[in-house]
Amino acid sequence: QVQLVASGGRLVQAGGSLRLSCAASGRVSNTYTMGWFRQAPGKEREFVAAIRWGDQITWYADSVKGRFTASRDNAKNTVYLQMNSLKPEDTAVYYCAAAQRTLYGNSRYNDYDYWGQGTQVTVSS
Repeated sequence: QVQLVASGGRLVQAGGSLRLSCAASGRVSNTYTMGWFRQAPGKEREFVAAIRWGDQITWYADSVKGRFTASRDNAKNTVYLQMNSLKPEDTAVYYCAAAQRTLYGNSRYNDYDYWGQGTQVTVSS
């Protein structure tokens, strides 16, 4: 069993940067894949980014590619989402998630087994 706690969301101006954190408790093995999703009001939850715990391979949604970077700190059992050049359309609740298996470019939310509680990111214009 893995529990995830996301943090770091806040109000930021367009063009600014923010780093989200997702601390995992419980055993996260090298086979895990960690994902970031977001959900804006009135919209479906959408994939943002993912990182494989073992080899740190990452992939991103086209809408954030080149602006967002996913990383992980093995010693802290934490994954991060560095968000640069933020836009108002990035405003959403951001969720971290963990899949117990190695994913290969998957972006579906039902591929993930565990979810954090979400953290609000608001980008003002």
